[in-house]
Amino acid sequence: MSVASVNQYSVYRFSADTTDGEDRMKAQLGGKGAGLAEMARLGIPLPPGFTIPTSACRHYLRYKRLPEELELAIDTAVSWLERKQRQTLGATQQPLLVSVRSGAAVSMPGMMDTILNVGLTEANVNGLAAANSGLRFALDSYRRLIQMFGSVVLQVPKANFDQLLEEVKREHGVEFDFELKEEALRTIIAGFKTCVLQHAGRPFPEDAREQLLMATEAVFQSWTNARAQHYRRMYGIPEEAGTAVTVQAMVFGNSGMDSGTGVGFTRNPITGDPAIFGEFLPNAQGEDIVAGIRTPLPLA
Repeated sequence: MSVASVNQYSVYRFSADTTDGEDRMKAQLGGKGAGLAEMARLGIPLPPGFTIPTSACRHYLRYKRLPEELELAIDTAVSWLERKQRQTLGATQQPLLVSVRSGAAVSMPGMMDTILNVGLTEANVNGLAAANSGLRFALDSYRRLIQMFGSVVLQVPKANFDQLLEEVKREHGVEFDFELKEEALRTIIAGFKTCVLQHAGRPFPEDAREQLLMATEAVFQSWTNARAQHYRRMYGIPEEAGTAVTVQAMVFGNSGMDSGTGVGFTRNPITGDPAIFGEFLPNAQGEDIVAGIRTPLPLA
């Protein structure tokens, strides 16, 4: 086991050829982190990433800051991920973007927070566009980051973003987000940034490393939100357990109608039949499924 670590603070990497964790480590890595590590061990294709363990969450909730040693371990893991992806966090060309997700040892679906597209900034939108599916896709990813980061990390009321988004959709005569063109998306981005400044009292952060560290802290903090606490009381989950944070290279479900997002099971959870079961949305990211704006399609 080759763990990227500084002192007692460890970050556990997973990829096709480097796996620090395993399935039995759910207490440290959460169900998501341990599952990803085990999938990597089995040779299942997956985007590489790393998991920050539950011990870091407990430290953060006690002291309300990330220890310097952990920040250094995260920097080391990011450097490793940049080499794996041949991309660089914060770079203007070939920028590395990541998802930052929660993951408790016992599943708590929907109770804690996630931030997608972390690492995207005004300076590298064009670089993302050039490396992927064009400017419309890159602008859509940027507005999604500002919206999600603003509500989850900076505590801007989500309704403010939703209202502005709906106003622009009406002005441009479209029903769905994926129908918005570049001009409309630029209007939304500018409005979202103004909303952040007004309600958070600070500009949206345009430094990729700052985004990553702030997102990590916000996911740790989401362990204490009201819905998560209520869920733990209902199911007898220990309050002191904490959540891990998994940072993973982004795969974009919103890059066109030949991409998408969804939920899948290897067995029908209703009937028990041993058949693939699930639903998906084309040209979407994960929060679109949860928001219920569009009706998902069955995998069948």
